[in-house]
Amino acid sequence: MNMYCCGIDIGGTTVKIGLFSLDSSLVNKWEIPTRTEKKGEFILPDIVKSIEKELFAKGFGWGNIAGIGIAVPGPVIENQIVTRCVNLGWEHVDVAAEMQKLTGVSNITVVNDAKAAALGEWWKGGHENCKSAVMITLGTGIGGGVIVNGQIVSGAFGGAGELSHFPLVPDETEPCACGKCGHLQQYASAEGLVHQFYKKMRIDSRSSILSNHKNLSAKDIIDAARGGDSLAKEVFDDAVRKIAQTMAMVTSVIDPELFLIGGGMSKAGDFLIDAIRKEYRRFALFISENTRIEQAVLGNDAGIYGAVKCVMDNISK
Repeated sequence: MNMYCCGIDIGGTTVKIGLFSLDSSLVNKWEIPTRTEKKGEFILPDIVKSIEKELFAKGFGWGNIAGIGIAVPGPVIENQIVTRCVNLGWEHVDVAAEMQKLTGVSNITVVNDAKAAALGEWWKGGHENCKSAVMITLGTGIGGGVIVNGQIVSGAFGGAGELSHFPLVPDETEPCACGKCGHLQQYASAEGLVHQFYKKMRIDSRSSILSNHKNLSAKDIIDAARGGDSLAKEVFDDAVRKIAQTMAMVTSVIDPELFLIGGGMSKAGDFLIDAIRKEYRRFALFISENTRIEQAVLGNDAGIYGAVKCVMDNISK
């Protein structure tokens, strides 16, 4: 009998789905829209219908599915329960139990999306020989994941690896999305970078090539910084400094072999990665100042790989 596993990465806009053979080869991948209306009640049924369509097209059914791994944008308890997913409209949802009811598949694992991405990058990004790695995803927000001995570190309440909320500026008065102040996300995420640039432009009399631009993006600011624009460079440098400070603090606790930088902002490539490496060496303890820092390579597929790795690990136990 042909057996497969599903890796699912639920985002606020789209759900990414991958069908994998048990030797971890990706057979097919596709996306569907995330319907968040009515507190996200359509999300799981839509996923099930989409997978059923793919399976039936191959002449298979749920009996051919050995396990389902699901990555979600929120804290997860006991690999099954989501306590809150603001982007999806979910409060307290037992995702594993709901999926089991809808599919009849008993082997279901649920994991935070940033942690899944970290595991996916470690597993299929060519770094599986590292015993420990930390991933930072720099996108609209900031995500993070910690891998030790090939396992995701979740913590007692699912908060391990939440690097976006490292408190870096104690006298900050503007709140982070979480409600508290001075967190990394406010300065180094894509939204944070844009906000900090506009803030600086309001109080600084220097001209910038971006002064008359509307609807600026993080890419605009990074490109301007690369081109030597002094305002953009100061905002970019401050973001890099705060990322490096966060990494240095993580090192003092975990001392990983590898840092992976992912997310949309990582497309800036060597300009960003080299800047982070330089600042990291300035802040890190001397015994760890040469920790490898690399750009992630899997892009949007990292989450489905990480999710399916979690469930495949259950099969192999």
